Amino acid sequence: MRKGLFPVLSSGVLVLALGIGTSAATATTTTWTISPGGTVTGTAGKTIVTDTNTGTQVVCTSSSFGATLKSGTGKINPLGQVTAVAYNSCTVSGSGFSITSFASSTSPWHLRGATYSSGLTHGQVSNIQGSFAGPLGCNGTFAGTSATTPGSVRVIYNNSTGVLTTSGGNAHAWNVQGACFGHINTGDAVTIVGHYKISPAQTITSP
Repeated sequence: MRKGLFPVLSSGVLVLALGIGTSAATATTTTWTISPGGTVTGTAGKTIVTDTNTGTQVVCTSSSFGATLKSGTGKINPLGQVTAVAYNSCTVSGSGFSITSFASSTSPWHLRGATYSSGLTHGQVSNIQGSFAGPLGCNGTFAGTSATTPGSVRVIYNNSTGVLTTSGGNAHAWNVQGACFGHINTGDAVTIVGHYKISPAQTITSP
């Protein structure tokens, strides 16, 4: 099985932290405190990637990611970098399906913070790109609002549970070819839903 995020971090893979609909000024001036920071992993159980145009779902039994977070006070975006994502044992309608993330140490996905309140940090993972392959030669890529524009996934991190939840964003399927039978089409919007336990657990606050 190849590794990756169909979007996501699903939902997935795909997939920590954090920037929904904030202005560039807000993103560059808001400061954050992250403890302990450093190298982290995120692991999720069932992760679901959905083509919202057709309703087709890719279900993965688990997914995970590796990231490095900033540490300390007065930190600004990006708060960290995702350098590896894996989606495991994925199927669509009972047939095997693989998702490959392009996240790496040289092309990381960016973890960005947007808002903080009552122990919850809302944000996004940006710079998302990857590819997928299914049965009968069905294959394609995923990115943002165009085939060459990286996408993003919305996230919420909960200090009390140490869980990062992914959902929404602007990921789309592109360059779809082979026998996909209309289940996944070029330009279809894609969502990824996963609940990632972060280890070691982090405390993220702002200001």
